[in-house]
Amino acid sequence: MILGPRSLTKRLYQRFARLAACSGGASAVEFAFVAPVFITLIIGLLDVSQMVYAKSVMSGAVQRAARDSSLETADTTRADRIVREMIGPLLPASAVITTRVSYYDFADIGRKERWNDLNNNGTCDNQESYVDENRNGTWNADIGVSGNGGAGDVVLYTVTATYPPTFKIPFAPYNWNSRVLRATAVKKNQPFADQANYGASSGICT
Repeated sequence: MILGPRSLTKRLYQRFARLAACSGGASAVEFAFVAPVFITLIIGLLDVSQMVYAKSVMSGAVQRAARDSSLETADTTRADRIVREMIGPLLPASAVITTRVSYYDFADIGRKERWNDLNNNGTCDNQESYVDENRNGTWNADIGVSGNGGAGDVVLYTVTATYPPTFKIPFAPYNWNSRVLRATAVKKNQPFADQANYGASSGICT
């Protein structure tokens, strides 16, 4: 039977209508579009949650270690070990670095040693003279001395943890393959003895 143009058009319309109403396989296609975004979102949420929680625990551990290190009987090695033990389970395979820098007073943190900046370039050079306040034989842009200091000194304690994320975000840039968390604490050592003042000897910058 040969269909006329009108009948053929009607039948084609009916078939396209049935095809448009068919939902078979639509869910699979929708899932294929939504799943990568959803999975990336979940992994990102887990990654951020791990980072925030670890940062909170790390900050508390650093404050405790800094406080313990301010005592006359301070054991900085033990204090650092406690920090690592608290961070370790939260940040597997993390590399933890601890530093201590001591100052005479809170106002000295980050201060440069005194010098006559004749050329006004902010650096001791060109035979300018300086005061060797930290007694290390050279001019320093930070007057602090490495270590836990002595009685009455102010100590800046810094802990840096570099770790590979447990939940790696798919398609993330290469530099997202590691995270860096840092926590600091500033404590003043107990006055268990007379505090040593800054040196007054002079030197010449080359």
